[in-house]
Amino acid sequence: MRQKKRQLALLIGGLVLSATAWAATPSGEMLGNTCAGCHGTNGNSQGPATPTIAGISKDYFVDAMKAYKSGDRPSTIMGRIAKGYTDEEVDAMAKFFAEQKFKAGMQVSDKGKAKKGAKLHDKYCEKCHEDGGTSSEDDAGILAGQWEPYLHYTMKDFMDGSREMPKKMKKKLEKMHKKAGDAGMDQLMNFYASEK
Repeated sequence: MRQKKRQLALLIGGLVLSATAWAATPSGEMLGNTCAGCHGTNGNSQGPATPTIAGISKDYFVDAMKAYKSGDRPSTIMGRIAKGYTDEEVDAMAKFFAEQKFKAGMQVSDKGKAKKGAKLHDKYCEKCHEDGGTSSEDDAGILAGQWEPYLHYTMKDFMDGSREMPKKMKKKLEKMHKKAGDAGMDQLMNFYASEK
Protein backbone atom coordinates (compact mmCIF):
# COMPACT_ATOMS: atom_id res chain seq x y z
CA MET A 1 0.00 0.00 0.00
CA ARG A 2 2.84 2.36 0.92
CA GLN A 3 4.48 1.61 -2.47
CA LYS A 4 1.28 2.57 -4.34
CA LYS A 5 0.98 5.85 -2.39
CA ARG A 6 4.57 6.71 -3.27
CA GLN A 7 3.96 5.96 -6.94
CA LEU A 8 0.78 8.02 -6.92
CA ALA A 9 2.59 10.93 -5.23
CA LEU A 10 5.39 10.75 -7.83
CA LEU A 11 2.86 10.65 -10.66
CA ILE A 12 0.97 13.67 -9.32
CA GLY A 13 4.21 15.55 -8.72
CA GLY A 14 5.34 14.82 -12.26
CA LEU A 15 2.06 16.05 -13.67
CA VAL A 16 2.26 19.27 -11.67
CA LEU A 17 5.83 19.91 -12.83
CA SER A 18 5.03 19.18 -16.47
CA ALA A 19 1.95 21.44 -16.36
CA THR A 20 4.13 24.24 -14.98
CA ALA A 21 6.66 23.70 -17.77
CA TRP A 22 3.94 23.81 -20.42
CA ALA A 23 2.46 27.00 -18.94
CA ALA A 24 5.78 28.89 -19.09
CA THR A 25 6.31 31.55 -21.77
CA PRO A 26 8.26 30.15 -24.75
CA SER A 27 11.68 31.67 -25.38
CA GLY A 28 12.02 34.85 -27.41
CA GLU A 29 14.08 32.94 -29.95
CA MET A 30 11.39 30.31 -30.41
CA LEU A 31 8.69 32.98 -30.77
CA GLY A 32 10.96 35.03 -33.03
CA ASN A 33 11.37 32.07 -35.34
CA THR A 34 7.67 32.30 -36.14
CA CYS A 35 8.35 35.75 -37.64
CA ALA A 36 11.02 34.46 -40.05
CA GLY A 37 8.59 33.70 -42.86
CA CYS A 38 8.08 37.42 -43.46
CA HIS A 39 10.85 39.20 -41.52
CA GLY A 40 13.66 36.75 -42.33
CA THR A 41 15.97 34.69 -40.14
CA ASN A 42 16.58 36.49 -36.84
CA GLY A 43 14.52 39.42 -38.16
CA ASN A 44 16.68 40.26 -41.20
CA SER A 45 14.16 40.68 -44.01
CA GLN A 46 14.80 39.50 -47.54
CA GLY A 47 12.46 42.32 -48.64
CA PRO A 48 11.12 44.25 -50.34
CA ALA A 49 7.90 45.20 -48.53
CA THR A 50 8.74 43.76 -45.11
CA PRO A 51 11.04 45.60 -42.70
CA THR A 52 14.07 44.18 -40.99
CA ILE A 53 13.30 44.04 -37.27
CA ALA A 54 16.69 42.74 -36.10
CA GLY A 55 18.42 45.26 -33.87
CA ILE A 56 15.38 47.45 -33.21
CA SER A 57 14.93 48.63 -29.65
CA LYS A 58 12.87 46.56 -27.27
CA ASP A 59 10.54 49.50 -26.59
CA TYR A 60 9.98 50.15 -30.29
CA PHE A 61 9.04 46.50 -30.88
CA VAL A 62 6.65 46.42 -27.91
CA ASP A 63 5.02 49.72 -28.92
CA ALA A 64 4.60 48.52 -32.52
CA MET A 65 2.99 45.24 -31.43
CA LYS A 66 0.63 47.07 -29.08
CA ALA A 67 -0.35 49.47 -31.86
CA TYR A 68 -0.97 46.57 -34.26
CA LYS A 69 -2.99 44.74 -31.63
CA SER A 70 -5.19 47.76 -30.86
CA GLY A 71 -5.60 48.71 -34.52
CA ASP A 72 -3.86 52.08 -34.04
CA ARG A 73 -1.23 51.10 -36.59
CA PRO A 74 -2.48 50.01 -40.02
CA SER A 75 -1.40 46.66 -41.39
CA THR A 76 -2.29 43.93 -43.80
CA ILE A 77 -1.77 41.00 -41.43
CA MET A 78 0.19 42.22 -38.38
CA GLY A 79 -2.97 43.28 -36.54
CA ARG A 80 -4.26 39.72 -36.61
CA ILE A 81 -0.86 38.26 -35.75
CA ALA A 82 -0.24 40.65 -32.82
CA LYS A 83 -3.54 39.67 -31.21
CA GLY A 84 -2.25 36.11 -30.85
CA TYR A 85 0.55 37.01 -28.43
CA THR A 86 0.47 37.77 -24.71
CA ASP A 87 2.36 40.76 -23.28
CA GLU A 88 4.96 38.36 -21.88
CA GLU A 89 5.49 36.76 -25.28
CA VAL A 90 5.80 40.17 -26.95
CA ASP A 91 8.40 41.18 -24.34
CA ALA A 92 10.35 37.97 -24.97
CA MET A 93 10.34 38.57 -28.74
CA ALA A 94 11.30 42.22 -28.25
CA LYS A 95 14.34 41.22 -26.21
CA PHE A 96 15.31 38.59 -28.79
CA PHE A 97 15.09 40.96 -31.78
CA ALA A 98 16.87 43.78 -29.92
CA GLU A 99 19.85 41.42 -29.45
CA GLN A 100 20.09 40.50 -33.15
CA LYS A 101 22.45 42.21 -35.57
CA PHE A 102 20.75 44.35 -38.21
CA LYS A 103 21.83 43.38 -41.74
CA ALA A 104 20.94 45.71 -44.60
CA GLY A 105 19.29 44.14 -47.62
CA MET A 106 21.11 44.03 -50.93
CA GLN A 107 19.40 46.67 -53.03
CA VAL A 108 20.26 49.20 -55.69
CA SER A 109 19.79 52.91 -55.09
CA ASP A 110 20.40 56.02 -57.14
CA LYS A 111 23.71 57.50 -55.92
CA GLY A 112 22.82 61.05 -56.94
CA LYS A 113 19.48 60.90 -55.15
CA ALA A 114 21.09 59.26 -52.12
CA LYS A 115 23.65 62.08 -51.87
CA LYS A 116 20.86 64.68 -51.85
CA GLY A 117 18.86 62.50 -49.45
CA ALA A 118 21.80 62.45 -47.01
CA LYS A 119 21.62 66.24 -46.77
CA LEU A 120 17.87 66.10 -46.18
CA HIS A 121 18.36 63.48 -43.48
CA ASP A 122 20.96 65.63 -41.72
CA LYS A 123 18.69 68.67 -41.80
CA TYR A 124 15.32 67.13 -40.99
CA CYS A 125 15.69 63.62 -39.57
CA GLU A 126 19.03 63.18 -37.77
CA LYS A 127 17.80 64.50 -34.44
CA CYS A 128 15.52 61.48 -33.93
CA HIS A 129 17.03 58.97 -36.39
CA GLU A 130 20.61 59.37 -35.21
CA ASP A 131 23.81 58.12 -36.83
CA GLY A 132 22.47 58.45 -40.36
CA GLY A 133 19.31 56.51 -39.48
CA THR A 134 21.16 53.48 -38.07
CA SER A 135 20.35 54.12 -34.42
CA SER A 136 17.52 52.25 -32.75
CA GLU A 137 17.50 54.52 -29.71
CA ASP A 138 14.69 56.91 -28.76
CA ASP A 139 12.13 54.49 -30.17
CA ALA A 140 12.46 55.97 -33.64
CA GLY A 141 13.22 52.77 -35.54
CA ILE A 142 16.08 51.92 -37.86
CA LEU A 143 15.79 53.51 -41.31
CA ALA A 144 19.25 53.05 -42.83
CA GLY A 145 19.44 49.80 -44.75
CA GLN A 146 15.69 49.15 -44.73
CA TRP A 147 14.09 48.10 -48.00
CA GLU A 148 13.19 51.12 -50.13
CA PRO A 149 9.68 49.86 -51.08
CA TYR A 150 8.90 49.33 -47.38
CA LEU A 151 10.07 52.88 -46.59
CA HIS A 152 7.84 54.28 -49.36
CA TYR A 153 4.79 52.31 -48.16
CA THR A 154 5.34 53.44 -44.59
CA MET A 155 5.82 57.07 -45.56
CA LYS A 156 2.65 56.93 -47.66
CA ASP A 157 0.75 55.73 -44.59
CA PHE A 158 2.12 58.66 -42.60
CA MET A 159 1.44 61.21 -45.34
CA ASP A 160 -2.15 60.13 -46.06
CA GLY A 161 -3.02 59.97 -42.35
CA SER A 162 -3.46 56.18 -42.21
CA ARG A 163 -0.75 56.15 -39.56
CA GLU A 164 -0.39 58.89 -36.99
CA MET A 165 2.89 60.78 -37.06
CA PRO A 166 4.61 61.92 -33.90
CA LYS A 167 4.31 65.73 -33.61
CA LYS A 168 8.04 66.38 -34.09
CA MET A 169 8.13 64.16 -37.17
CA LYS A 170 5.08 65.84 -38.68
CA LYS A 171 6.55 69.32 -38.25
CA LYS A 172 9.91 68.35 -39.76
CA LEU A 173 8.36 66.33 -42.59
CA GLU A 174 6.01 69.16 -43.56
CA LYS A 175 8.97 71.57 -43.69
CA MET A 176 11.00 69.14 -45.79
CA HIS A 177 8.12 68.36 -48.14
CA LYS A 178 7.32 72.06 -48.61
CA LYS A 179 10.91 72.74 -49.60
CA ALA A 180 11.85 69.56 -51.51
CA GLY A 181 8.47 68.02 -52.49
CA ASP A 182 8.00 64.41 -53.56
CA ALA A 183 11.45 64.46 -55.18
CA GLY A 184 12.96 65.13 -51.75
CA MET A 185 11.04 62.24 -50.26
CA ASP A 186 12.39 59.96 -53.00
CA GLN A 187 15.92 61.24 -52.37
CA LEU A 188 15.57 60.54 -48.66
CA MET A 189 14.36 56.97 -49.32
CA ASN A 190 17.29 56.41 -51.70
CA PHE A 191 19.67 57.61 -48.99
CA TYR A 192 18.29 55.11 -46.45
CA ALA A 193 18.29 52.30 -49.03
CA SER A 194 21.93 53.05 -49.91
CA GLU A 195 23.18 52.68 -46.33
CA LYS A 196 24.76 49.30 -45.55
